Amino acid sequence: MARVSPFDGVHAKLAAGWRNRALSLKALSFGLVGLVNTAIDYGVFLLARAAFERSAAALAAFASASAVCQCGNEATILLVAANTVSWLVAVTGSYVMNSSITFAAESGRKLRWRSYFAFVASGVAGWFANTATLLVAAEVLLLPVWLAKIVAILASFVVNFSLSHFVVFRVRKDV
Repeated sequence: MARVSPFDGVHAKLAAGWRNRALSLKALSFGLVGLVNTAIDYGVFLLARAAFERSAAALAAFASASAVCQCGNEATILLVAANTVSWLVAVTGSYVMNSSITFAAESGRKLRWRSYFAFVASGVAGWFANTATLLVAAEVLLLPVWLAKIVAILASFVVNFSLSHFVVFRVRKDV
């Protein structure tokens, strides 16, 4: 008669758990990828903001846009523009890293245009959360812009992870 150990099957369960990764492990991986992506987002935001502030043409365009839409002033439009540029760069890096690491099992570590566009589309919700939080934190709560941007990144993390996990990279059952 074979002896039964409490550790029988533990290795198989751990290996299966790692392959199927629990939600918490995916969130941790998503967060770590997010740290790298945050540095990209933040760096590009600061560079774009500085470039826009030094460009007379950009400032004139932002003033015109704010006059037409009556949705803020030149500074508000500048923040939105810099945030949009940084988001576009960051969302692409995020898709590549999350396809290769966090959702590797679901994506097969393959980059696909269809998945990329779905990721970008779902990321628009994150961009809205990020931008709205940035504006509220900077213009209503009067936080310094550097701190407002960090708060905005944290707010969009929740939105982005939820949509990535439950929509973009969900396991699809073969029909």
